[in-house]
Amino acid sequence: MALKENDVNWFRPLWRRVAVVILLAVWLVWEVFWTGEQLWMVLVGAALAYALYNFFYAFPKEDPKVEAQTQTDPDDEPKP
Repeated sequence: MALKENDVNWFRPLWRRVAVVILLAVWLVWEVFWTGEQLWMVLVGAALAYALYNFFYAFPKEDPKVEAQTQTDPDDEPKP
């Protein structure tokens, strides 16, 4: 995945990913129906496709820290 760990942490809340995708979709509609600039249509369409893929298909389902905690055995914890 092309997103770095800081980016993944920032985009962890679903509303942020949805907001970015909606912004790009509105921008694409603007370019298609209002301005008609083909270069910007292609660029924004590619950015929308990239965001959809990274935010909803390839995005990690769980936080790696939570996943690491669930994999540890409770019997392995240090005893006082």
